[in-house]
Amino acid sequence: MLRRERQALTLLTLPVLAAACLTGCGGPARDGYAAAGAVAPGPERRAGDNVAPRAPVEFQQLAGSPSSTTSTPASTPGSQSPAASARSGATTTPPGTTPPPQPPPGASPSVPAPGTPTPKPGTTPPATPARLTLSPPIRTPAADRWCEKVTMGFTNTGTTPTRSGTVSFATHIIGALGIDWATITTTQPLPTPIPGGTTKTQTYTVCVESWRVPLGMHIETRATTATWT
Repeated sequence: MLRRERQALTLLTLPVLAAACLTGCGGPARDGYAAAGAVAPGPERRAGDNVAPRAPVEFQQLAGSPSSTTSTPASTPGSQSPAASARSGATTTPPGTTPPPQPPPGASPSVPAPGTPTPKPGTTPPATPARLTLSPPIRTPAADRWCEKVTMGFTNTGTTPTRSGTVSFATHIIGALGIDWATITTTQPLPTPIPGGTTKTQTYTVCVESWRVPLGMHIETRATTATWT
């Protein structure tokens, strides 16, 4: 009878001890970290002894716990990381040296054109022969229907002056219904001399035989050519 009472008492005591153990070991969550580090030297400490650690204690993350956020140390005043220097475009030079000159913002470096000769001071470029470029003829009516005024420009692109020459006019005879009946060529002298690199303008009165242009017809000078020496 006594033995059964002891067993019943033991069964009743175990839950109480388990609850007390859970209560004593409980507490706020430590975010999934456990202390790891060296313990005090010497013999194994007894239960209930509080011994301060002799080495630094670090917290190690347990498997399955939330990730922690790490922060980088703030830079000291006046310091700048190499990556930031590269992004800002700063140029670093060793102490005691002068940085190379930089072009102003938005400016492009001057690059000489390939193959461009550099003229020497005091030299004269070689002479080139005269070459005339004629402007399109500008036509205005004249007093007679078989005549008209034609204004032209003559540009000498060479360095040698034009001494003499002629200009030819291709004049079309146009009927009352717009039919081109004939083309008559006439010539007149150039306004020489025309120095190299200059332009001369001349107004000519261009005419054909009057019988070629009956009443109701007119003339149009559409093309010009020139010869020169």
